[in-house]
Amino acid sequence: MKHEVETMWMGKMQFNALVNGHTLIMDAPERVGGEDHGPIPKPFVLTALSGCTGMDVIALLRKQGKELVDLNLKVSGEISKQPPIEYVSVHIIYELKGNAEDERAAFDAVMTSQEKICGVSHMLKKIIPVTWQIVYNGKEIFDNSKQSITQLN
Repeated sequence: MKHEVETMWMGKMQFNALVNGHTLIMDAPERVGGEDHGPIPKPFVLTALSGCTGMDVIALLRKQGKELVDLNLKVSGEISKQPPIEYVSVHIIYELKGNAEDERAAFDAVMTSQEKICGVSHMLKKIIPVTWQIVYNGKEIFDNSKQSITQLN
């Protein structure tokens, strides 16, 4: 099995990608010749990461009969200073809201996603550090970005 994306140039700097029957628009800001009809391409990597791990967390909690009131993910990618411009590290903040007694389950769901099942995170970790922070009902319960990160060889 494989995933396939078809991307068509729409003029100037706009490209439309057909993904599973859905059109995603990528464009550049006007200052570089685009018309800003969509985001630039690179943040789609962060978008894929947030969607992948977010869906994992929801699915894992549902399997246990637990429901969150809210899940918000903030993903930031630190950009290199020299070309090629690339992400040199990524940090995810999971902001979860739910029943107080489900805090441990939510923590475990995030850790399972990050350590075992999120394919996007797994791929990224092969090339750059990926760290995460968990905030449950407004209280930080985990943050591995404060520990020293071992760079892969």
